[in-house]
Amino acid sequence: MKKMIIASTSTLHGGDYLAYLLPSLENHFKECTEILFIPYARPGGISHEAYTATVVSAFAKINKTVKGLHEFENPIEAIQKALGIFIGGGNTFLLVTQLYQNNVMEALTNAIESGTPYLGSSAGSNIAGVSMQTTNDMPIIYPPSFKTLGLLPFNLNPHYLDADLQSKHMGETRETRIKEFHAFNSTPVLGLREGSWLEVKDEKILLKGNLTARLFIQNQTPEELQPETDLAFLGK
Repeated sequence: MKKMIIASTSTLHGGDYLAYLLPSLENHFKECTEILFIPYARPGGISHEAYTATVVSAFAKINKTVKGLHEFENPIEAIQKALGIFIGGGNTFLLVTQLYQNNVMEALTNAIESGTPYLGSSAGSNIAGVSMQTTNDMPIIYPPSFKTLGLLPFNLNPHYLDADLQSKHMGETRETRIKEFHAFNSTPVLGLREGSWLEVKDEKILLKGNLTARLFIQNQTPEELQPETDLAFLGK
C-alpha cells in the first residue's frame, strides 16, 4: 500500500525548511525512527553533505534521525531496508540522472509500492509522476530517460504560478508550457501551488492544503480542483 506525501515545495516564503509540513510528517513517519534522504537533486549545486545536514535539522524537530543515501556503499540495499524515504527539491534532470546512474529507480519504486512511507518535495515530487517532462528546471544534464517512478497516474508541475495580468514579463506562462507538453503527450498534469501537497494512501490521492490545484487534461479546458479532491479518477 502506497503511503506518500507529494509536496509542491519544502519551504514556504518566510518559513523554515519543511516547517509547514511537520505536523503531517510526524504522523506520516510515525512508524519510522530513521529517514533515508536522497540528496541527488542538490539545489544550487550544494554538496550532498550540506543538503543532508539541512534535512537532519528539520527532522530533528519531530525526533527523527536522517541518513543520506550517499553515505551507504550499497544504495539499492539502503533503499530496500529504509523505514522511510525523502527526496527533496533541486534540479530534476540531475536527480533523475543520478537515480538511473546508481541503478536505484526500480528499487525506489518497489519500496514505495510495498508501503515504505515516502515524502517528495519539488523535484522529489516530479519523479512520482509518469515522467519528469513537466518540471520547471533547466536541463543541466541529460538523463538516460525522462520516465520516472509512475507512482501517480499523472504528471506534476510543482511551484505552479498563475499568470500575473499586471506583469510586463513577455515570457511563457506555466499554463502555456503545459499546453506545449500536451501538444505531444496525453498525460494529465496537475499544477500544484505553493503550500499544497498530495496525500496518497494506496489508490486514494487527496489534495491537501488551503489552495486549489489546476488540472490540465489534453484538449480540455483547465479545471480548478478544491482541497480534499481525490485525484484517483485520473488513473481510471
